[in-house]
Formats: sequence, structure tokens, C-alpha cells
Amino acid sequence: MNKMVTSGENNLEITKPTNVQGGLEMGGRKLGQEIKNNRRALRVINQNLVGAQAYPCVVNKRGLTGKLVCEKKELVPVHRPITRKFAAQIACPPELKQEPKKAKTLGENTNEFGDCIFIDVEESKTTLDQPEPMFLEETEEASLNEMDQMEEVEMEDIDEEPLVDIDGCDAKNPLAVVEYVEDLYSYYRKIECLSCVSPNYMAQQIDINERMRAILIDWLIEVHDKFDLMHETLFLAVNIIDRFLSQQTVVRKKLQLVGLVAMLLACKYEEVSVPAVGDLILISDKAYNRKEVLEMESLMLNTLQFNMSVPTPYVFIQRFLKAAQSDKKLELLSFYLIELSLVEYDMLKFPPSLLAAAAIYAAQCTVFGFKQWSKTCQWHSGYSEDQLLECSRLMIGFHQRAATGKLTGVHRKYRTSKFRYTAKAEPAHFVMGTQL
Repeated sequence: MNKMVTSGENNLEITKPTNVQGGLEMGGRKLGQEIKNNRRALRVINQNLVGAQAYPCVVNKRGLTGKLVCEKKELVPVHRPITRKFAAQIACPPELKQEPKKAKTLGENTNEFGDCIFIDVEESKTTLDQPEPMFLEETEEASLNEMDQMEEVEMEDIDEEPLVDIDGCDAKNPLAVVEYVEDLYSYYRKIECLSCVSPNYMAQQIDINERMRAILIDWLIEVHDKFDLMHETLFLAVNIIDRFLSQQTVVRKKLQLVGLVAMLLACKYEEVSVPAVGDLILISDKAYNRKEVLEMESLMLNTLQFNMSVPTPYVFIQRFLKAAQSDKKLELLSFYLIELSLVEYDMLKFPPSLLAAAAIYAAQCTVFGFKQWSKTCQWHSGYSEDQLLECSRLMIGFHQRAATGKLTGVHRKYRTSKFRYTAKAEPAHFVMGTQL
């Protein structure tokens, strides 16, 4: 057995001499060196009390992975003497004093308490990478989902085009009737079908055809420009002609008279200063007299049951141009395209609101050189870009043939300085090549 080494550190009968500096001396040696020996002796006593080994050696008998790591596990020794170091450890629990542990290599066979413990690297990883509690995982997943949703909302807010308040600037304008302008146009959309005619009404006419109608309207556009009348007068006159011809059979020699009387009725409804009947007779090269004009006026009013209040494409194009925040160039080009459509009999299959929206869409493509139909335009018009493509392509086709066709009244009207040479604009050919 090992001999127990004792010291006189705790013996009160031993008198310890002091040096000049106040330090303690024992037999010519300083106290610090004696304390080292005493602590070394205590360590030996500790080993004799506990056993041959302070800590058992645990060896993992699994297959070697090529890396061995020493890990120190602290075990509470049995009957350990209370030294100053151990008293300090008791006074300061290990929970309060967390120091990083350094993994030891194979070169270090022992530590100050005993042999090291060999463990497997994979085993240590599994102990470290333990699954977190369920509530923590759910909290992290919930926070990640919330962050993803916030990012998606932010991206949607960035990508989404805001709707423009087109009536805010007219809040103090009593003529704009901002309070119920939306109700007005909702009502127009409901009754616009009443102003539409059958797209094949010419089949019931015996003496006239679609070509004669196109010649009449092309001539009326020149008359309208010569008298310097308002836009709404022209659209209403064309609507009166189509509604009357869809209900009444007319011979060829009376067709021009129908056009003159329709223009006269539209002027009485829209204009402040109405052209005299004599002026209309002169512009027709005196083909009709005053009595014939008045008789046709009475016949047309009774046939239409005096219904002059119908929504025409002009009513809608004014609203849609405001939604498009158009300038004068876009406005003139839109009117140019829709007046080209008035001449064509095939365009009767489209309602007035669709004609107005398609004209603005085609004009935007012509001016900007690419397709543009904002959410504000879609909101106020009620038509998406796909719904406008068919009608817009027809209008752009009319634009391409406007200068070379036989009926060039609209083209000659809009190529003057009065209309800022709008007819010289290059058509939007790229829209024609797009398939539905």
C-alpha cells in the first residue's frame, strides 16, 4: 500500500516563522512551494481513498472511424478532502461558470484527475445533434412561414399596379358629376345594347348594300368636318342611320336624304347652333327640296319613336381616355381609328363600349410601340387586353389601308394641320402578327 503523506499545514501547534516581507517560511523554503507539495500530497491521498483510478476508463468497442477524441466527464469523488480549490468549486457552481472545453488528442493520456475516456466521433455527434423540442421547431417553422408570407405580400405590393383615381382632379367641378359618374356609366353599359343593331340588317334591304352605306358615312364625315360640328354629333348621326335602316326599307335614291336628315336630327340634339335646312340642301347639290327633308325627318322620328338618347362610342371613349390619362396625340389617334371603324359595316357586331376601348388600345400601341393596357383602363372599361385584340386588329388593318383605299374621307380629314397630321402616324404592325 501507498504510504499516506501528511503535512503540518492544519496543525496549530507548529509555529511558522516569518521573513521581513511578512511571508511565511518553513525550514528556509517559502510557503508557496510547501503548498504545492501539500496539494500534490492531497491528490495522492484522494487517489488512495477512491481507488487506483479516479475515473474509470470507458472504451467504445465499435469500429474505429479513424478519429478518436478524448472527453472528460466529471464524477463526484467519494470522501474528497475539502481543500481550498474544492471549496472554491463548491462556492461557484459549474452552471454559473461555463468555460469552453477543449477536446484533447491521443497524445494526452491523462489529466489531473485520471485517465481520459475514448469515445466515437459519430456517437458524440449524435449526442450533440439531438432534436430540438417540438414547440421550438413549430415556432421556428411558423416564423419562417410568416417571413415568407410577408415577402410574398411585399413582392405582390411591388408588382401590383395601383388603380388611379381619375375623378379626384374634378372633385370641385360640378359638370363632372363625380358623385354619381360611376352610376351613369353603369347605366350606359346596361342600355348600350338598345342602341346596337343587327350586324346583318342589310340582308332585308333590297336596293342598297353595305358598300352604299360606307360611301354615305364617308361623305357625312366630310360634311361634319366642313360644318365644324362636335364629335358626338357625328356618332349620333351614324347611330340614327343604322337604327332607321334596320327598321325601314329605303330605296337607293333616298339614301343620301336619310344621311342628311340624320345629321340634322343629331345637330338638333347635340349642337348649340344648328345648320339651316337650306345649307344641307346646298351641300347635297340640291338633290332634295325642303319638303322632302321635313317629310323624311318626321318619318325617321316616328320610326325611332323619338329615342335620341342612346350611348354611342363617343360617350365611352371620353371616359376611357380619362382612364388612360391621354394627351392630345393619343386622343386624336383614338378618334381617327374609331372614325375609320364607323365606315365599316363589319364593325356593327361590336358594342359601342368595346369599339371605344379597342380604339384607345390600338392608339396606345401605335404611339408607344408596345402593348399597353393598364389596370385602370381595364377597371373602367370592363375589358381585358385579350378581349380587345380582335377589334383592335381590325382597326389597325383599316389604318394600314386608309391612304390607299377608295374611301379616304377620314384619312384626308386627319392628315391636316387641324388634327396635327394624325393620319401620318405609322400603324402598329406588331399587333397584327400576334396570335390569340
